[in-house]
Amino acid sequence: MANIRLIRRRIRGVQSTAKITRAMEMIATSKMRKAQERGLAGRPYSEKITQVLADLAALPQEGQPVHPLLQRRPVNKIGIVYITPDRGLCGGLHASLNRKVAGFMLEQSVPVSLVVVGRKGLDFMRRHSRDIRAEFTRLGDQPGLFDTLPISRIVIDDYTNGLVDLVYVAYARFVSTMLQRPVVEQVLPVEPATIPRGQNVDYIFEPWADVVLGELLPRFVEMQVYHAILESIASEQSARMVAMRNATDSAHELIQDLTLSYNKARQESITKELLDITGGAMAVD
Repeated sequence: MANIRLIRRRIRGVQSTAKITRAMEMIATSKMRKAQERGLAGRPYSEKITQVLADLAALPQEGQPVHPLLQRRPVNKIGIVYITPDRGLCGGLHASLNRKVAGFMLEQSVPVSLVVVGRKGLDFMRRHSRDIRAEFTRLGDQPGLFDTLPISRIVIDDYTNGLVDLVYVAYARFVSTMLQRPVVEQVLPVEPATIPRGQNVDYIFEPWADVVLGELLPRFVEMQVYHAILESIASEQSARMVAMRNATDSAHELIQDLTLSYNKARQESITKELLDITGGAMAVD
């Protein structure tokens, strides 16, 4: 009887867990759709501004000073904007991001400083005593561009002042609901586009090239950081939805196994009681 009560108690506990994971799956599904729409909507703008600035960086700068965000110099220090979720229950997303960024940092021959966005990445880097330039947490599930401007400002100021010579952004790029790919992409300096021989890429600047670049380049950094955060949120919600769905399915399978064990134990108990009754009746006879 004690074994039956224990199994029954475990079944009730697993059923409660399944209800919780099912509710979390539904919440993540709702948030995932909104996050996917925002992330995918920002991709065309992000890709286009990257292409335009790559073309501009490939143009000769005769008689014009090079903008500070386009200057290329010997690499003495690297900066990384590392974007991770604040919360867990995302399957292997955190581990994949940490493994990707840690491997990238180990490959570098110069010091690396981090601007960490998200509690999970912050905890990981703190445990390994990495150089953390700044930290940002609790941006929420629907941050606006204004909420991410302090992150971009640190990146722009550090590169302009020569504190870092290369800037990367590391995040989980949303590919599909089932696939989120950790990536490390260079933000500064802008890599020049490869222009085939005989092909001209020209732009008309109004009023002047340096004025246009002075406005466009900071917007580029702001957009790249903001878009990476949107991609990271979409990846987080997708990974959480899949993880909670798998957890719910596993709970249901465990309930089936426990129910089978409960039925077997109950049958054994009933059989034992019948044998005891039969044996007692035979003894009386």
